[in-house]
Amino acid sequence: MFVGDRVAWPSVVATITVGNRPLEVAVSPDGSRAYVANQSSGNVSVIDTAADSVVATIAVGLNPYGVAVSPDGSRAYVANRNSGNVSVIDTAADSVVAAIAVGLNPHGVAVSPDGSRAYVTNQSSGNVSVIGL
Repeated sequence: MFVGDRVAWPSVVATITVGNRPLEVAVSPDGSRAYVANQSSGNVSVIDTAADSVVATIAVGLNPYGVAVSPDGSRAYVANRNSGNVSVIDTAADSVVAAIAVGLNPHGVAVSPDGSRAYVTNQSSGNVSVIGL
């Protein structure tokens, strides 16, 4: 974007306090919420993106790392490194509805575009868990 003859660079427009050691963030498909995995706090901060404020804090497993949101926005998936599982969050209720065991030290999580599978990297297992959704 140009302003006059100068380039307008992006800038910080807000700073939001979340839990300890925030690592990963995922935004809902409609852009209304952001989900932040807070490693040392063992929780996920839910941010209202219009208000730039935390609207919920959800306890998950030990050392949450990766987070992904389903294409329809109804679920968020959190890879809990030291729990060896993935927490499934119901985004309407802001609560954990399931914990799915995966390999050792899960880090990253991604949901397929059609929402039928989640893929979880297991750092210490040297593999990827495929979860049918």
